[in-house]
Amino acid sequence: VQLQASGGGLVQAGGSLRLSCAPSGRTGRMGWWRQAPGKEREWVATISLDGGSTGYLDSVKGRFFISRDNAKNAVLLQMNSLKPEDTAIYYCAARRRNLDYHSGNTGDYVYWGQGTEVTVSS
Repeated sequence: VQLQASGGGLVQAGGSLRLSCAPSGRTGRMGWWRQAPGKEREWVATISLDGGSTGYLDSVKGRFFISRDNAKNAVLLQMNSLKPEDTAIYYCAARRRNLDYHSGNTGDYVYWGQGTEVTVSS
């Protein structure tokens, strides 16, 4: 399974961006991770197969929203009120097929997208 991520770019603080990720096949739970320069990769948000269960990193709660676009078989991450500390490479990730519970461990996600850069200027 391949994950095709798109979106990202340069935005001023307070602005918004939307990321999209489309898998080439069936997967389990999906989510977005990010890695800032000099820091470890961290999970940002995950969503269940039916979209009914979501999880968010505390620092993005109320600002980022993850959802599914079933018509396009894509997972979206709407990022609002962006802050300079949100600057990072964002990665789409997915668990194996039928594994649908949340995990914040990178090792539990076997499919990864190519990464898309998000830069928030102050």
